[in-house]
Amino acid sequence: MAALTLARAYQYSFDTRPHTTLAVTGGCLNALGDVVAQVSHNILRQPHDERKPFDPTRTLRFFVFGASISPFLGRWNGFLERQFPLRALNGTGKVSPKALAKRVAADQIVMAPIGLVAFIGSMGILEGRSRKQISQKYSDMFMPTLRTNWSVWPVLQFVNFRFMPLPYRVPFQSTCGVFWTLYLSTVNAGEDRKQDRATAMQRTLG
Repeated sequence: MAALTLARAYQYSFDTRPHTTLAVTGGCLNALGDVVAQVSHNILRQPHDERKPFDPTRTLRFFVFGASISPFLGRWNGFLERQFPLRALNGTGKVSPKALAKRVAADQIVMAPIGLVAFIGSMGILEGRSRKQISQKYSDMFMPTLRTNWSVWPVLQFVNFRFMPLPYRVPFQSTCGVFWTLYLSTVNAGEDRKQDRATAMQRTLG
């Protein structure tokens, strides 16, 4: 009953304020992924690893990114819905595997790289990194992360596009993305530590 009430409340909010609804939902789920990442790091750390205090500013950065990109993803899903309709207009009701494959392919070929570029760049800017450091982030993170994306997301997006109604596609993506955000958060934090060590060493030598 509670789940049904929540679904109705979400549907009403989406119908009346779609962009705001997607922004808040995406931001919260993105932030949750970073919280899980930070807590997991301390739970799973090796005995010689330092226990790190929780960093709310880092989580806030993930919230800002999720809230910013989710309305854009909503429009992208609407574009895919119009461009590649899954069901024929003749009323047969059968799903077109070809159209479904085109949706997934378009999402992974076009949107996955764009989303990753936006993530790396926005995180670098929000962290106050220099242009050189942001460029280094792209060099170190982009292709390995994109390859990992292509090994995970096509199957999830196949399920998303096939079974989820349009208003729920971004939340479904964001819910699955909690674990993806955990991965991104871990990779980004590792790159930050690498750059911070390099900066500290330069200051010491300088």
